[in-house]
Amino acid sequence: MSVRAGYEAPRKKLDWHGYFALVAGEVDRLRQGNEFVFSSLAAEQSDFIRFNGGKVRQIGSVSQGKLTLRLIDGERQAYSTLTVSCEPAADFGRLANALKTLREGLRDTPDDPHLMVDRSSWTQSIRRTGTLPNPAALARTVAEQAQGLDFVGFYAGGSLARGFASSSGSLGWYEVENFNFSWSLYGSGGRAIKNSHSGESWDDGAFAAEVEFAAARLPLLSAAPRVLAPGNYRAYLAPAAAQELLATTSWSGFSARSQASARSELYKLHAGKVAFDPRVELTEDIALGITPGFNEDGYERETVSLVRGGRSVGQLVDARSARESCLSTNGALASESPTALSMAGGDLADADVLAALDTGLYIGNLWYVNFSDRMNCRLTGMTRFATFWVEGGKLVAPVEAMRFDDSLYRLLGSELERLNSQPVLLLSDNTWGERATGGMKLPGWLLRSIALTL
Repeated sequence: MSVRAGYEAPRKKLDWHGYFALVAGEVDRLRQGNEFVFSSLAAEQSDFIRFNGGKVRQIGSVSQGKLTLRLIDGERQAYSTLTVSCEPAADFGRLANALKTLREGLRDTPDDPHLMVDRSSWTQSIRRTGTLPNPAALARTVAEQAQGLDFVGFYAGGSLARGFASSSGSLGWYEVENFNFSWSLYGSGGRAIKNSHSGESWDDGAFAAEVEFAAARLPLLSAAPRVLAPGNYRAYLAPAAAQELLATTSWSGFSARSQASARSELYKLHAGKVAFDPRVELTEDIALGITPGFNEDGYERETVSLVRGGRSVGQLVDARSARESCLSTNGALASESPTALSMAGGDLADADVLAALDTGLYIGNLWYVNFSDRMNCRLTGMTRFATFWVEGGKLVAPVEAMRFDDSLYRLLGSELERLNSQPVLLLSDNTWGERATGGMKLPGWLLRSIALTL
């Protein structure tokens, strides 16, 4: 990994695609006998900028690559992950040493009873070039738009690459340029309006409009906060708030492995004991193009309809679950969690949200979401930023942070009144170790009620 700080001329883009092609060829040359090898690459060239008070407080860039070699001999397997340089000649010797170490490790490795990999041959390639802001230009844009505002934010953007190659000739490549900019405007009393701007094409005008829209709501933060008693309240959950609920539910809610062991948070839905509202449609939509279309077992990933007409119609099945439970894999990741979850929209236009809500809570974000009762898919968490009390279709005051505790079966069942007509694409902002691919495409939810507990 290399890290550089400060403003610099644009970096030369690293050719990870050409590098991986050479590495895959070298690995194939080095394999012996009946060995079968998977090579997987995760790489990025990213810029990171942290803002406080509308000014740059920390800035830097990261170029890094990780290559994972997976050696399979019969029913035995072993892995090795290397940090690589994008310079083939510098890494070839390390590849040979890694394969030698893996061979030695396989001698004492027992057979894996659930090992199943794809030994077919396929080719897949996605390469998209985005329009990303120059870090220095972005700093100037933020400074201009944030004049007089307490603007805090974190920008991460650049190129992401994922590669896969197998001894049977499969070759997958996924490379995109995108960004994610999470930011907040703070008002008096430490209250804030939080927003997120992400995509593949940066637009100064669109960003300025978002800041202007948020700034127009700042005076509301100075109003006396509404203190609510515990109870059920009519509410609108913006897409970012809905994302928190579905992200938590997706940990193992759609997993074939968790369903087979009755540990899925959506087990009752899959068993047909409960159902969502008939308008609820959920899909693991690989066609969104926000995540690679292949997995670590060499399978091409499929678009999977998970919920249709409010009822469970599918599950995510990786190769191990397929072999263990006599199922057909659909290319799910080993976690069997969705990485491109898409929810169908409804008939509620954005401009009509407050009027349709009339009186109740406008919830822009939810925080610290977790389960309070897994088997009933009951979730708990906190309202925090961008939660307002609405009366007569108008925002009138911020709301003191409250804890909610409610079942997703109820929220997307009896309490679901309407869905936004235009689902919003929310790219993953996960940067733990590396920038993540994936995300969700979700509408906002107008609810007849949500339960607040304290």
